[in-house]
Amino acid sequence: MSDEVVLALTAGEPAGIGPELCLQLATGQRGVGVVVIASQSLLEERARLLGLDVTLHPWQPGLVPRKGAGELSVLHVAGCASLQAGKLDTANSRYVLETLTVAARGCLAGDFDGMVTAPVHKGVINEAGIEFSGHTEFLQELCGVERVVMMLATEELRVALVTTHLPLKDVPAAITQERLTQVVTILNADLKKFFGIERPRILVAGLNPHAGENGHLGREEIDVIEPTLEKLRADGMQLTGPLPADTLFTPHWLDDADAALAMYHDQGLPVLKFQGFGRAVNITLGLPIVRTSVDHGTALDLAGTGKANAGSLHTAIRVGEQMARSLKSANSKTAKHRKAPNKEKSE
Repeated sequence: MSDEVVLALTAGEPAGIGPELCLQLATGQRGVGVVVIASQSLLEERARLLGLDVTLHPWQPGLVPRKGAGELSVLHVAGCASLQAGKLDTANSRYVLETLTVAARGCLAGDFDGMVTAPVHKGVINEAGIEFSGHTEFLQELCGVERVVMMLATEELRVALVTTHLPLKDVPAAITQERLTQVVTILNADLKKFFGIERPRILVAGLNPHAGENGHLGREEIDVIEPTLEKLRADGMQLTGPLPADTLFTPHWLDDADAALAMYHDQGLPVLKFQGFGRAVNITLGLPIVRTSVDHGTALDLAGTGKANAGSLHTAIRVGEQMARSLKSANSKTAKHRKAPNKEKSE
């Protein structure tokens, strides 16, 4: 098994900053192989607009990605109808989803060791008549898995979510013992597999203010969350909670934890983004492939100006590489174990 790591990088919404973030990678040497999944015409037009001198090299499976300054390897995807920076076009929506499909299928086929995604615009995809709630759910369906977990991370903090892109009114009903069991099990397993944490310590937030205050502010903690955590603790998991969210996200608790689990999107992510916006990474756990992403949106107002900051993309690539190496190492050990010779003496 080769030690070389090759990551697919989808360029995201054509009207946003994704294409130019990809181009910014070519401003210096790279230690990891990256293949940009995008329309070559789009990248050429954005490079021209920004005055960037970047040579784009067509890539196909088996080729070593270019890592030198001033060059990028590109797997061309056709169908980008509009190349204009800052102006959304519903005609680009199927092209955007095709880049994700090409990258994910390439990972499943072993052509890539993981995928990194630049931001897409969910609104314009839905306006095109395509139901789309986000990368996480799209990749879950494409990879055919029952449950995935969204986790955002900085160097100092990891926050995973029980529910993701749901209206707030739908969150309580979505927090079931089954879902919570699946999410915690995935989080615990992938912290071990991808981050080398032998016994993860996970803080779990309650749903209600003050974690329900003994049922006076809601019973989800009593009826669902605590019984589920008790069963999982009996299986050996290190789980603390349910804690009030305004208590959980304090140094007293976080200093001794490997991850925090929030019940819904805006319970956990504002804290993480305030703590590390621009240097955080979005990670999808529970997939059979590695997937990381930036922590920000399409920033249409910055597209084509050359002012977009690629800090989060660099973090997403670095973490994607680390996760891919961990997975390759685990797979290599499994393969060696399976191929171990039979030591029984032949008669």
